[in-house]
Formats: sequence, structure tokens, C-alpha cells
Amino acid sequence: MSLAVGDVVAKKTFHVTRDSLVRYAGASGDFNAIHYRDDVAQSVGLPGVLAHGMLTMGIAVQPVLDWLGDRGTVTDYQVRFTRPVLVAAAEGADLTVVAKVGVVDDAGARIDLTVTFNGDTVLGKAQVRVSLA
Repeated sequence: MSLAVGDVVAKKTFHVTRDSLVRYAGASGDFNAIHYRDDVAQSVGLPGVLAHGMLTMGIAVQPVLDWLGDRGTVTDYQVRFTRPVLVAAAEGADLTVVAKVGVVDDAGARIDLTVTFNGDTVLGKAQVRVSLA
């Protein structure tokens, strides 16, 4: 597989709903009410219901996994959570992920992720290291 720094290897938008949050809560065991009840989220000073950080992180890496397929493996994945993803009751939220090659070296490649919600970046220094088969 030929890669060059700056290549966009994947781009995808994901729609997250309150149903998505409930399903993730069940799968993860994280039933903190800020992830499904507006009144609780607002009572602790939040503007509304937030997506789970780990759900956002999982969604963000999916386009890289889809692109990589069986041609390699993810060896490291790190992010910084910089902004919350507010999930409106009726409208939900759209997360857009752009995966771009940041480094190519003997170990494989570093894929840099830009993850946005409403035009704002929600994950900082989101980087996926991959080894290529």
C-alpha cells in the first residue's frame, strides 16, 4: 500500500441519537444520567445531554478501521477530549471524521484524525498508529 503524508484515507459523517447513547450505556455500563437526561445534565452545569467520550473516541477510529481492513493493524490510538458533543433530543448530532496520513515510517503510518461537531473540533491530537501488512 502506497501512502504519502497528507493523503486523506477516509472521511465519514456519523449520526448520533439519544438511542445511540442508551445503547452505548448498556454496552459500556456507563449509565451516568448526563448521557440521557437533560434535567440532570443541566443540574450539573452542562448545556444538555452529552455523548460519552469513549463513544466519540470509538466512532472516530471506525473510518480508519474500515480503510485498513485486513491490510494491517492498529498498534496505538490516542486522543484528547477537547469539547463535548451535545446530542439534541430530536435532531441528534453529526460527527464528521477526516483521517489523513501524518507520518509514514518503517513502523507503518500515523493517521491523524480531525473530528468535528457543528464545525468545532471535539478531539485534539487524535492519532492512530497503524502497521501495514
